[in-house]
Amino acid sequence: MGARDGGDAAEECDVLLVGAGIMSATVGLLLKELDPSLRVAVYERADRVAAESSDARNNAGTGHSALCELNYTPEGEDGAVDVRKAVKIMECFEVSKQLWAWLVARGCFDDPGAFIRAVPHLSFVRGEADCDFLLRRFAALQSCPLFYGMKYSEAPEDLAGWMPLVMAGRDPAERVAATRSELGTDVDFGALARGIFAHLGRAHGVKVHLDCAVKSLAQEADGRWAVGVHDEIVDERRAVRARFVFLGAGGGALDLLNESDIPEGDGYGGFPVSGQWLVCTNPAVVARHHAKVYGKAGVGAPPMSVPHLDSRFIDGERTLMFGPFAGFSTRFLKEGSYFDLPLSLTPDNLLPMLGAGIRNLALTRYLVGQVLMGFDEKVAALREFVPDASPDDWELTVAGQRVQVIKKDEAHGGRLEFGTEIISARDNTLAALLGASPGASTAASIALDLLADCFPERMATAAWQAKLREMIPSYGRRLADEPDFARALRARTHATLGLPR
Repeated sequence: MGARDGGDAAEECDVLLVGAGIMSATVGLLLKELDPSLRVAVYERADRVAAESSDARNNAGTGHSALCELNYTPEGEDGAVDVRKAVKIMECFEVSKQLWAWLVARGCFDDPGAFIRAVPHLSFVRGEADCDFLLRRFAALQSCPLFYGMKYSEAPEDLAGWMPLVMAGRDPAERVAATRSELGTDVDFGALARGIFAHLGRAHGVKVHLDCAVKSLAQEADGRWAVGVHDEIVDERRAVRARFVFLGAGGGALDLLNESDIPEGDGYGGFPVSGQWLVCTNPAVVARHHAKVYGKAGVGAPPMSVPHLDSRFIDGERTLMFGPFAGFSTRFLKEGSYFDLPLSLTPDNLLPMLGAGIRNLALTRYLVGQVLMGFDEKVAALREFVPDASPDDWELTVAGQRVQVIKKDEAHGGRLEFGTEIISARDNTLAALLGASPGASTAASIALDLLADCFPERMATAAWQAKLREMIPSYGRRLADEPDFARALRARTHATLGLPR
């Protein structure tokens, strides 16, 4: 799939993808299918594909579709629940599933279970106020056909059947509630990315250069980019010239965006957040839970730190995780440098960084509290979900790094963003993807937005439009507005992917 190759002559390519994760894989897939003549090259600093944020051990893996994530449905001061973001994310996830089903139908994966499996998604809350909120959320989501089939219950017998570990040993006098959807999934984005790159290699001759770190970017007079790459294996500098560059390097994209010196990147900064999981080591306990159970985030908690008890499949093995527990590290990548954050500071982003810091003191206090938590305190947090949890059945592991976007804000100097954002050069020769959740799950929609920004003329052609509708049948349509079409399309997609319909 990948290659470690030193000493190559300077390379000319049409598209250079920096980073070999799910985002670069998706962008590369769409471009090569839309125009097989494009010369696409991929450079990855790690020694394997999808080693950082896309890896199953570093990524939340939920298949974010807003079925269970309560932070996607904020509550207004009047008590009304806003489901617009949830509907948008669900539509984006449906787009991703269509693209993956297209790959499976063409034999790119022998078994879709290698990267996607059905796992019920549950939201779980405790106490009067949160139970009332969850009921209002459930009612509001019923207005969208994409959420049909979701169930709500406060009945102990229902909840015990849905999530036996969560209900065992719980005080029967406490009011608790949950919603459940059988449409939920667990996605191994590392396996998916590796499968896509394998397909690109077989079908299109796309080469992934491993152990190759992009160090410099400079635009030449003709608009092309001169890219400096360091081959870690042979300790050699290489040069690549590209017509278009996509910075899909996860946390590493910010430094490269600054290196590119495009005006559109001025003022952007990043705030790194690390994480840890409690992983169950007792197979008997793992076997008793088959669901992703999401709770409510603590005050000041970033979205990726919403607590959940998570059934996962990693390398084909069933696992059970709880967390994540947030932490702070100055690294932008799990295998990055402790100097990543200080070296990312520039005259353009210093004020936005300070402004965002002042406005997010609650986040700072939350992170300090999380960093200071010991193992026993993390187990105590687990017992909020699993009252009978034994510390002997769990061990602490390190999760991946996330870099939250900080951007200029006229009123306050800077603000912290918790989603994903595409920054593209005015001449459409370079684009960068910054941010975190729900990134990987919405990769196809993000890639389509990127192509619309950077290849507008070609995206408007009849040939590209027809190909996109072949790959993604809902392309150009809003599934939430077409219930019958949405149900029929989801049924076909799920049949191909081996998911419940």
